[in-house]
Amino acid sequence: MGNTMAKAGWRMTGLLFAIPAGIAARKAMDAAWRKTRHSEPPANPAAPGTTWTEALVWAAVSGIAFAAARMVAARGAAATWQSLTGGLPPGLEDSTI
Repeated sequence: MGNTMAKAGWRMTGLLFAIPAGIAARKAMDAAWRKTRHSEPPANPAAPGTTWTEALVWAAVSGIAFAAARMVAARGAAATWQSLTGGLPPGLEDSTI
């Protein structure tokens, strides 16, 4: 039972970090696109009105931004979990060994 509760708590902690990180990444991507391209970011990169160049650049930027946001959220959640519980989150191994 304790392991199930720990896993649920870890998922909730991760979610609490992931949502703001995703929102921040999206806002940063939109702002960077506007500043560098002097236009609005594509609403739907798959739409026929979006050029291939814009669609591919947006996909690359999105991939990098969301991967970085995911890493920031995961590391922040793990550090918070460890400070609150004194141990690593369920499923995480200590890499300092």
